[in-house]
Amino acid sequence: MAGKGTTPSQGFDPAMYRRAITDSFVKLDPRLMVKNPVMFMVEAGSALTTLLWLQALAGHGEAPAGFIGAISAWLWFTVLFANFAEALAEGRGKAQAESLKKMRQDTAAKRLDRGYTIVRGREPQPGQVTEVSSSLLQKGDLFYVKAGDTIPADGEVIEGIASVNESAITGESAPVIRESGGDRSAVTGGTVILSDWLIIRASANSGEGFLDHMIGLVEGAKRQKTPNEVALGILLIGLTAVFLVVCATLWSFSVYSVETAGAGVPVTITVLVALLVCLAPTTIGGLLSAIGIAGMDRLIRRNVITTSGRAIEAAGDVDVLLLDKTGTITLGNRQAVDFIPVDGTEITDLAETAQLASLADETPEGRSIVVLAKEKYSLRGRTVGASESGMAMQFVPFTSQTRMSGVDTGDMRIRKGAADAMFTHIESAGNTVSDDLRKEIEKISYAGGTPLVVARNGKALGVIYLKDIVKGGMKERFAQLRRMGIKTIMITGDNRLTTATIAAEAGVDDFLAEATPESKLALIREYQTGGRMVAMTGDGTNDAPALAQADVAVAMNTGTQPAREAANMIDLDSNPTKLIEIVEIGKQLLMTRGALTTFSIANDLAKYFVIIPAAFITTYPALATLNVLGLHHAILSAVIFNALIIVALIPIALRGVTYRPMTAEEALRNNILLYGVGGVIAPFIGIKTIDLLLVLLGVG
Repeated sequence: MAGKGTTPSQGFDPAMYRRAITDSFVKLDPRLMVKNPVMFMVEAGSALTTLLWLQALAGHGEAPAGFIGAISAWLWFTVLFANFAEALAEGRGKAQAESLKKMRQDTAAKRLDRGYTIVRGREPQPGQVTEVSSSLLQKGDLFYVKAGDTIPADGEVIEGIASVNESAITGESAPVIRESGGDRSAVTGGTVILSDWLIIRASANSGEGFLDHMIGLVEGAKRQKTPNEVALGILLIGLTAVFLVVCATLWSFSVYSVETAGAGVPVTITVLVALLVCLAPTTIGGLLSAIGIAGMDRLIRRNVITTSGRAIEAAGDVDVLLLDKTGTITLGNRQAVDFIPVDGTEITDLAETAQLASLADETPEGRSIVVLAKEKYSLRGRTVGASESGMAMQFVPFTSQTRMSGVDTGDMRIRKGAADAMFTHIESAGNTVSDDLRKEIEKISYAGGTPLVVARNGKALGVIYLKDIVKGGMKERFAQLRRMGIKTIMITGDNRLTTATIAAEAGVDDFLAEATPESKLALIREYQTGGRMVAMTGDGTNDAPALAQADVAVAMNTGTQPAREAANMIDLDSNPTKLIEIVEIGKQLLMTRGALTTFSIANDLAKYFVIIPAAFITTYPALATLNVLGLHHAILSAVIFNALIIVALIPIALRGVTYRPMTAEEALRNNILLYGVGGVIAPFIGIKTIDLLLVLLGVG
């Protein structure tokens, strides 16, 4: 959703880079650095070598001042580059936060009196409303808004229906309808009401609203490390501690060997610090935080906010997707695809009668009937209100009681509607329901469609075939998910026959028909008991139990308050198919972290063979034979490479590795080949190149 409401441009922003450079120095504060123990160790080593450099300048150095100074400078660069990666990731969030803060304003709120009694369809009277600052609204307060008002706080509509402009939050310019008693009752503070009026119950205290939560998330202030991130952090600390012990032990061995042999020079502390920094997992240690922040940023750029990083990580592990049929897999509205005449009726007569019955039908189904008659049978549209003979048309609207609609003109009564309702209508007119009509209805139902019977003066003319239209590309999308090892399950309240047909056409792996809140919850628990990770979308109150149970639960921003509270992600665009993108972002996050961890550890393995011989050549001259690369400045070249590789990997950490649907085995193999083998080869090439440049520049 790049470029939409809360999403700033992702192009080059000089101000953001300048701010990231400044923040890189601010983050040198040891109280901040200690949160990243690996880089804190590098900072401590940088400070130590700086002191040794000052000592060398005073004429008491353990090595030439130029060498110690160069090592110290590049160790500081290593810390700064790691801080820059994190600051740059945070900077994108801060840019989004600034745009959101401009939207957050203290507005006037029309709070209703505590004892106010709601009267259906009636607006509050002036004496029942007290105008207060929006900052004084508390959770549970009732407030009133009308056309032109900014909604002062998050809440749920409990009376009224109105058009609301939510472009400030979602970026969509088209207004949306918010009403009480349905699945589109939630409203967000900062949006503007365009028409009519609403009575809303505040769902959050001042400063705890949706907008405030978004600002905290995008700034990174509320980002908590995920379990996998914590586990990886512990591993990195463990490896760093091991190498610290190794370096201390090697120094003892070096001193002992020199004293015993009476020849050689012990390894210097400067070289040991360089060795420790090069062998410790500084690459992934410096990028780990940036990877997590960037994962959150990728979600927010798609207008999805999450209550925790844990949910993003869980999305990467999901292997079962529960998807609603209507609006997710299908277009959401049934469309007319065919006219089927019965009992000898001419097809054109049926099409013309069906078109007449649908002229005033503003539902998507009704409009599709008019379009089908026009496109398939070249029947021109008619002026609503008069027939060709000049007789007035009286349109009969659809009601849930009659389940029919139609038109009366002269002595002609045209009706269309559900099969059982039309059977009653036909029989009440003294006619019988023919076997031909029943057969066509059964055929359509068996195929998963919806039959609408058309009758004129109580005599059936035929059936309109309404069909759920599967969205384009969904079958291919589900095939991709299948290759990733993810099972897709379609959930709908339709009967099993209709559901099975749509499921086969869409290409989902399984379905749950005639779904109830209890059956959804039971299905999720069944998969979780088997060790599966389940993701689900929902927007209604009846979805809340299942959303609370799912590992990844995405609620629509237009949904009810219970659904939004039960979920751990909220889609501001209210697009149910966004769940597929969320899973892909989660998998990309895990793949990025895994790829860079593999690359970092492989780097350390290669640097071990480069730097160990050079570090101890003064103690053990025989190690010179292991300098197979012919390096002149092995220690300095390795330290420079160790710093620059962090800079080179920052774009991958922020953008994420290129994600392609594949099985876990394929992903592991590619990861080892590209980042494992590549991580071993890259240091040899990089360090040798840097060494040649140093020789060319006459360093040392």
